[in-house]
Amino acid sequence: MDKKLTLRYDKIGDILYIDTCPPYPAQESEELGDEIIARLNPISSNVENLEILFFSQRPEPLNLLELPISTALRVAG
Repeated sequence: MDKKLTLRYDKIGDILYIDTCPPYPAQESEELGDEIIARLNPISSNVENLEILFFSQRPEPLNLLELPISTALRVAG
């Protein structure tokens, strides 16, 4: 089953959340560097969520952000 990608921004915490599912307690966390936290499936170790800390303070130009993950994007339908 394909998962939808959800983006949420917490203005108070200045965190961008990128989710393929709601976070849950059994997920494992791993810091990827550059203030990016990956939440992993405890069985498959697949990345299910990303938390990008201090999102609004990312360097210019255009707040460019490169994530250390690979993905295949398709239109859900």
